[in-house]
Amino acid sequence: QVQLGESGGGSVQAGGALRLSCSASGYTYSTYCMGWFRQAPGKEREGVAAIGSDGTTIYADSVKGRFTIAKDNAKNSLYLHMNSLKPEDTAMYYCAASSGLRVCGYSDSDFVRVGYYGMEYWGNGTLVTISP
Repeated sequence: QVQLGESGGGSVQAGGALRLSCSASGYTYSTYCMGWFRQAPGKEREGVAAIGSDGTTIYADSVKGRFTIAKDNAKNSLYLHMNSLKPEDTAMYYCAASSGLRVCGYSDSDFVRVGYYGMEYWGNGTLVTISP
């Protein structure tokens, strides 16, 4: 049974940094497409960043240059390093996984808009709040 668990969320001021972590179990982690998604109040869930089995990454334009996705296959862990945080980054952040690699081959814009449809497994989320 695939299980994902996020941690690392919190409240920081604009300009600050956070590192989100996602621990995974129940599957061959290294072969999956892994991603971070977020959902702000009143908005749809959107893709933030993804990383494929070969290490190829995708980023939403809104986070490029500020966020970095990384994974540690030995620890079955996924990370999202977030720097220069802005109030508009406030959201619930979710870790997700897909056994198929299709989502990790999307264009940046398609990943943001519809990537979440292709992910099979989800964590419960961790809340990130950025104050002005």
